[in-house]
Amino acid sequence: MIDLCEVLSIIAKSIVEHPDEVSVTEESNGNTVTLTLSVAESDMGMVIGRRGKIARAIRSVMKAAATAAGKRVNVDIK
Repeated sequence: MIDLCEVLSIIAKSIVEHPDEVSVTEESNGNTVTLTLSVAESDMGMVIGRRGKIARAIRSVMKAAATAAGKRVNVDIK
């Protein structure tokens, strides 16, 4: 089974300057999983990207991973 928290954590840690400050929390509600990504304040721009392009790409990858696991996922970035 795919660990969605681990996938999101690996993606986020690979693009930020302070990977030790990346944290992911998970809330499950039936078949839907809500993942909340927290990064350092200085890394927020790297995670969101220009006009939200990187954030959209992260959400797309996570939706593909969730589909492979038979779940639905929402990704919140804080």
